[in-house]
Amino acid sequence: MTEQFNTIAKAQHKGFDSAVTVAITGASGACYALRLIECLVAANKQVYVLMSSAARVVFDTEVGLKLPGSPEAQSAFWCQHFNAQPEQVIAFGKEQWFSPVASGSAAPKQMVVCPCSTGTLSAISQGMSDNLIERAADVVIKERGQLILVPRETPFSTIHLRNMLSLSELGATVMPAAPGFYHQPESISDLVDFMVGRILDHLGIDQKIMPRWGYQP
Repeated sequence: MTEQFNTIAKAQHKGFDSAVTVAITGASGACYALRLIECLVAANKQVYVLMSSAARVVFDTEVGLKLPGSPEAQSAFWCQHFNAQPEQVIAFGKEQWFSPVASGSAAPKQMVVCPCSTGTLSAISQGMSDNLIERAADVVIKERGQLILVPRETPFSTIHLRNMLSLSELGATVMPAAPGFYHQPESISDLVDFMVGRILDHLGIDQKIMPRWGYQP
């Protein structure tokens, strides 16, 4: 474990623009997470990936990817899958409490939970911190960073809506996976890019995957 964290510390000085935490939960929408990480890598961001056990099942079901269980093997998988630089994409296990995302002194100031299950939404809104995803989100909130949540559920219950309101009042951005159609999408990829483009906009990352309203080529 110490060796892995020394590697992370060295990687933070390899010329990456900055770091973004991407948490992936068991809600439907694996394609959103894949595209988001791909775009962050292309933007020269270092990406810390936190993935729940349920998310691994969803990835296998929705996109046919069987992800390794260990953080080290998963890190290597992500870097190879996205043709990333060494240590550009680093995965952490749900109980790696000594990872950078668990502390306000080291965690990235930006975090996206994509897709975000309503269970994770509830836990974050109540400050549960029972696993690394919840703790990382709690850190971003307490440090006044930028937290973006992409819930994928329908319909929303009153409980879900109350939790979203609580998080919005705390400064989080709640961005349901609800792509628009005004750009005349021709494929599922176009719909995915709509959502990922909006996430990148909020992160302040230049993107050209989604045409803007009123844009004339």
